[in-house]
Amino acid sequence: MDKLSQKLKPLLGWSFALLIGVSLTGCSLLPAEENALKPPLVKPAQENYRTVTVEKGTITQEIKGSGSLESTQSEIAQFTGQGGRIAKMMVTAGQQVKKGDVLVQLNVDGLDIQLKEQQLSVARSKLTLKQAKAGGDSDAIEIAKLQMEIESLKLERLMATFNSKQLVSGMDGQVTFVEDLEEGDFVDAYQTLVIISDPNRLRIALRVETGSEISSVDVGFPAAVKFGSEELEGKVVQTPSSAPTTLNEQQRDRYSKTLFIEVPKVPSDAAIGAFVDVRIILQQRDEVLKIPRSGVRSFLGRTFVRTLEDGNKIREIDVETGIKGSTEMEITKGLEEGAIVVLQ
Repeated sequence: MDKLSQKLKPLLGWSFALLIGVSLTGCSLLPAEENALKPPLVKPAQENYRTVTVEKGTITQEIKGSGSLESTQSEIAQFTGQGGRIAKMMVTAGQQVKKGDVLVQLNVDGLDIQLKEQQLSVARSKLTLKQAKAGGDSDAIEIAKLQMEIESLKLERLMATFNSKQLVSGMDGQVTFVEDLEEGDFVDAYQTLVIISDPNRLRIALRVETGSEISSVDVGFPAAVKFGSEELEGKVVQTPSSAPTTLNEQQRDRYSKTLFIEVPKVPSDAAIGAFVDVRIILQQRDEVLKIPRSGVRSFLGRTFVRTLEDGNKIREIDVETGIKGSTEMEITKGLEEGAIVVLQ
């Protein structure tokens, strides 16, 4: 056993030495660790601002829009006694009519024949009276007179009934509305069927949705009205506050959002329903400080602007404003001419 141990000891020594050598050789074969690369230096991005220079000029608060021409005198045509079924609509929108023209015809249900028969009865009663007078009998004459009066009264009432089946125009003018009805449709009494308007008496209706703007306008305010290339000076004749009282809810809503304007003389080629450009100046000042509306900021009840100073410094300044135009705003306090304001 001792002899075997003595033989193994040299072998173990050589094996250990060989293992250490291989380990050292393996370490020398690994690549040397490289130095870590430093991140490139990045220049901070320079922020670009949209700016404007505070300047003096004229600022205007105005109402601008497209108004439509409408007649100041119109007639609503409707049956008043009783309704009936449509026989024929006699007119169309845009048509010119004269006073007395038939607008709508209802079914007469044989009234036309009854009318002819009654006219015949009146003619016969007149002939009977003539013959009685020729005979000289006073009693026969008196009876013939009464009979003729009765027949004439029947004719008169029948004629009134027949005429009630026709809707006629009460004025000269242009048809501006016709109810969409066909033969056989039933209509009620007091149902609006046709509207006739006088094309020679026109005004402009301008609808304004912004309550704060329309409430600033009073009767008599001047208004510039443009008919094509021709511009005329008109004036406001009705505002929501001066509008007549009405029980019609639709009309009441219209009056609450509409300004009515008249011009001294409407061009001859102007027509009902045509559109014109309208401009009403509410306020105007000259030589005031002004900036675009996008330069004024509001937060928690505070009104302020941001100014650019020394090329890159932002400073917030509280301001007070005056007239607010459609695109610009007057600055009454807080800024000076030449300051650079950052826009939103």
